[in-house]
Amino acid sequence: MKTATGRVIAVILVFLLLVVLSNTLYTVQPKQYVAVRQFGRIVHVVDTPGLKAKVPFIQTIQRISAATILYDIPASDVITKDKKSMISDNYVLWHVTDPTLYIQTLNAVEARASERIEAAVYNSLKKIISGMTQDEIIAARGERLTQLITDDANGDIRVYGIEIIQSQIKALDLPEDNKAAVFTRMISERENIAASYTAEGAAQAQKIRNETDRKVTVMTAEAEKQAATILAEGESEYMRILQEAYNSPEKADFYNFTRSLDALKASLTGGNKTIMLDKDSELAKILYGDFGEN
Repeated sequence: MKTATGRVIAVILVFLLLVVLSNTLYTVQPKQYVAVRQFGRIVHVVDTPGLKAKVPFIQTIQRISAATILYDIPASDVITKDKKSMISDNYVLWHVTDPTLYIQTLNAVEARASERIEAAVYNSLKKIISGMTQDEIIAARGERLTQLITDDANGDIRVYGIEIIQSQIKALDLPEDNKAAVFTRMISERENIAASYTAEGAAQAQKIRNETDRKVTVMTAEAEKQAATILAEGESEYMRILQEAYNSPEKADFYNFTRSLDALKASLTGGNKTIMLDKDSELAKILYGDFGEN
């Protein structure tokens, strides 16, 4: 009987111990905050993963995600500075940066956070878009417009202990009834820009051609001048060499003799071999053997 009672007591003690341990120990997962509360007041926040302990029954825990959360904001109409209507479709990446403030302001309810984020992003989007013309918005689409909206929205949302990492525009489009007119105007503007670039390119090309032609003319004239100078120098050198070669009576007679032979050879072409010469000609003197005698 005593043995059975002892077993019951042991089981009860083990059960109580398990209850105490279950209310004492808790785990913190990666990318998670755990707020330890005592009588509703936040005692401290744990953000390192692992097995942790708290005061059993007196302290409770509240888990909060520290991961990046995606929230898709419904599409909304915005008006540009030049009174053009556009439809913006955004999504937001956000996370909790101050768990204590997040609990105190929103009780760590993600749905409430989404409502505040949606309002902050819409207000920022409306303010930024309304300060820009449609052309400026189209030119700023991408990282610049995303950063402007993100920075402005964070100014309102940080009071809740959360931060918008990125407020990205998925689509920023025109209402269907405005698209045709806007596209026609944009095409016309691009054609005007293209025509301007074409005209500017043609002018530059003509300028380059004129400059090239001028350089070619100058270079040709300079080359011709150099060629004439070289030719004159060559002829002068030729005459000097001849003068040196035949600067004595004997050399001059030999030169005249060879020139006469060349002339005679040139005249004896074709079928007619008859030559009529004046007796005083150099060729006649050669034939009579009187070359070089006066």
